[in-house]
Amino acid sequence: MLELYQSDYSTCSQKVRLTMAEKGLTFEDRQINFRKGDHLTPQYLAMNPNGVAPTLVHDGGVVVDSSVIIEYLDEVFASPALTPSDPLTRAKMRAWLRFIEEVPTVAIRYPSFQKIFVQHFSGMSDDDFTAAAEKRPLRTKFYKEMGKDGFDEDVYQDSLDRLRKTAERIDAAMADGPWLVGDMYSLADVAVTPTFDRMEDLEMSHVWTDLPRVCDWWRRIKERSNYTAAYYPGSRISEREDQPEMRDLQEA
Repeated sequence: MLELYQSDYSTCSQKVRLTMAEKGLTFEDRQINFRKGDHLTPQYLAMNPNGVAPTLVHDGGVVVDSSVIIEYLDEVFASPALTPSDPLTRAKMRAWLRFIEEVPTVAIRYPSFQKIFVQHFSGMSDDDFTAAAEKRPLRTKFYKEMGKDGFDEDVYQDSLDRLRKTAERIDAAMADGPWLVGDMYSLADVAVTPTFDRMEDLEMSHVWTDLPRVCDWWRRIKERSNYTAAYYPGSRISEREDQPEMRDLQEA
């Protein structure tokens, strides 16, 4: 039995859903309501001390961190494989996963909050905002860097530069495409898809539209059946902006 504690519009949850859809896996959907603080309850923190979504529970065993979860799923449910069998190509994929984790996955949080979420904190007192930030096991520094009024221009611009660097690196990889590690659609393609979908949702596709090979790769991504399955209605922040839970989205 697979249980996924997740949020529809969390990019990290989307990464796991893409993997599960590619493998034809079904799961019990345990929705995390960030507004209600589901991710910060003692019960949830006992499973996932990082206080973020998603968390996978497989036959009672708990797996945390979206990157770890997708590798776990690919090991346990071997078909279709999303990891190359050749050791060198597999190493290239893992290098992509580390880059994606460190660069675009972090960078996309800045425009997400700057463009959408920061407005929901502007009415807080300084003390309330500090308390809210300090509740987050992994995000305290991020919240304090943002403050109630958004990020400094140089901080925000650095995030855009990192997203552009990601697009340029994908463009170079497409010389040997059609996927990031050549002929095989892999966990690397899965892992970076939510970043591009979020950029498109935030009307930031200009980051890559001058790179034809990236445009072609993104078109192929969106034509896949797992993409359609993972991005069901309500999966994007533009579709939920008027919803009550948008007032306090914490870990998108």
